[in-house]
Amino acid sequence: MAEKAQRNQVRLRPHFKTHQSAQVGEWFRAFGVEAITVSSLHMAQYFARHGWQDIMVAFPANVLEMARINALAAHVRLHLVAVNPETVTALAQNLQHPVHLWLKIDTGYHRTGILPDNPVALDSILERVKESPLLQFAGFVAHDGHTYKQTERAAIEAIHRHTVAQLQELRVRYSRQFPQLQLSVGDTPSCSMLDELRGVDEIRPGNFVFYDLTQQRIGSNTYADIAVCMACPVVARHPERNELILYGGSVHFSKDTLPKEDGSVVYGAVVALTAEGWTEPLEGLEVVSLSQEHGVVRATAGQFAKYQIGDVLGVLPVHSCLTADLMKGYLTTEGEWLEHLSGLGRL
Repeated sequence: MAEKAQRNQVRLRPHFKTHQSAQVGEWFRAFGVEAITVSSLHMAQYFARHGWQDIMVAFPANVLEMARINALAAHVRLHLVAVNPETVTALAQNLQHPVHLWLKIDTGYHRTGILPDNPVALDSILERVKESPLLQFAGFVAHDGHTYKQTERAAIEAIHRHTVAQLQELRVRYSRQFPQLQLSVGDTPSCSMLDELRGVDEIRPGNFVFYDLTQQRIGSNTYADIAVCMACPVVARHPERNELILYGGSVHFSKDTLPKEDGSVVYGAVVALTAEGWTEPLEGLEVVSLSQEHGVVRATAGQFAKYQIGDVLGVLPVHSCLTADLMKGYLTTEGEWLEHLSGLGRL
């Protein structure tokens, strides 16, 4: 990803919400990464303590956390995101140190953001920004979350190109007032699948550090690229229905699923653990449901016979970000424990 950013002459500001680990974060420094993205002020504080000095909180600024905002802004180059004028007003009234403010643009995902063809809303917010000596307008930020619903490269490319075009129109409209404004986009499918990422100033992919089954379904990666796996003990066997019960449920994986052609859903892919890591998904084993602690694996008769109580199966997650957040720690294939900002987890 760093090489792709360099080829396209864009800044790589990776999203650290996927791994949330100081040690994993250090791996990025070797590739020249200096600026990062996080999803909360708590996460920003964690990485600031570990030496990161250029941090974007890519979530609408929470005005109830003004004390944290000011504490961070006193020590790092802090980037905040706003969608509404009320947020900008609260920041202008309560900031004690300069921050870089980005406006979130809704380019089609429709989760949050300002519509790019709403100059009244944009002008209203930017006028308030200009009135504050501590708010430094950085530019426009977008997240194409709707690429996650695609499985064709052409569709993902069309979404990305449309977003870039919308952001470039905004740059043209506001560059006289803010000649240094920048454009920032971030979604792993576009950044993984497309070779051409020019037209913006930075990219913010996050999930690519581990990938997962969702990204594999989209086409961002192969199974061999998935770099996080849950080790789940077999705690019960049901030969009458060829089902294995794993200690690995929704509190470990979340309940994110992937749809199958027959209308059922996938909760994870079962793999065999090896000395070097794990295999690709095994035929004849399928995670068919999760409850709080239980994971139910339906097996063929041949596969069921291979596993006993106390055996450990690997499960590739549907969504690695949520699995990592829930487990709060990692064991590398070399046997090293890596921390997570929420505390080192152990199975």
